[in-house]
Amino acid sequence: MVDRRALMASFAAWAMAGPSMAAKPYRTPRTRFGAPDLEGLWTNASYTELERPGDLKSLVVSPEDAKAWEAKLAKSGGVNVGPDPVGQAGSEFPESGSGLARIKGEIRGSWIVDPPDGQLPYTEAARKRLKSPPYRHSDYDDPEQRPMAERCLTADATGAPMISSPDTNVLQIVQTRDAIVLVSEKYHDARVVRLGGGAGPNAPRSWMGECEGRWDGETLVVTTTRLRTGLQERSWGFWLSGEARVEERLTRIGPDEIFYEFSVDDPSLYTQVWRGEMVFRATRGPMFEYACHEGNYGIVNILGAARLGNQPPPKTSAP
Repeated sequence: MVDRRALMASFAAWAMAGPSMAAKPYRTPRTRFGAPDLEGLWTNASYTELERPGDLKSLVVSPEDAKAWEAKLAKSGGVNVGPDPVGQAGSEFPESGSGLARIKGEIRGSWIVDPPDGQLPYTEAARKRLKSPPYRHSDYDDPEQRPMAERCLTADATGAPMISSPDTNVLQIVQTRDAIVLVSEKYHDARVVRLGGGAGPNAPRSWMGECEGRWDGETLVVTTTRLRTGLQERSWGFWLSGEARVEERLTRIGPDEIFYEFSVDDPSLYTQVWRGEMVFRATRGPMFEYACHEGNYGIVNILGAARLGNQPPPKTSAP
């Protein structure tokens, strides 16, 4: 005979334990040397952009607004190209995921979470220096004024902070006992994060800077300094100076997801330290070779057209 009182007591105990069991935090698997395991192929491909587009009024987007925005961008593969008189949307093949990012159960309208308006907080001096708006040099006849990614110097997805781009958003994380390497599909960039110390004060400055890492519990904390002297345009309208200090935090919160936080401290360009949040999701890969300059006639045409445009108009003889 079934003891109903015991059965009911067992059921009540199970019901009470259920929520706490469901809320049990994810335990990141360990590498063979005991560190949280972040290895694998990941992607941050998304319709979400670094700065919040004007059509999205808040950081957290309603399902209805998200559906309308995603339908609009789906026509151009998830890239917010704006006016498209030359047909970019129909001629390129972006890899921007399938919609806006979902972070902590919220649909996000920008990677930037602070300032609250989702915009880069440039100083007035920086706006003038970068020829605001839209914070881009207009010297198209100078190759050194072109964006870093266009010049094949470093990819958006690997430099600190790691920002998604219209294509090649696959990131491979490789771990050893003493270092972690962040390898981008684009340009084969490999950012070496040394655990417990950097390369030393005599290390030369570089495009990707000096990266020092440490473990804060389950979270990998990466501090990047000593970027190349001068200004560098990391992506459309996003600049860093050689004095920037970037902190990144990577926490694996599920078998297929890494929560990524970053902050940028660069007083020469920005009025405050600004912060962003992102997710990297597991991808099956594989990672393909990305050849940047083979057969690249784009830069030749850009420089040639700009220089023709800077010439004085031809003299015409009187009739």
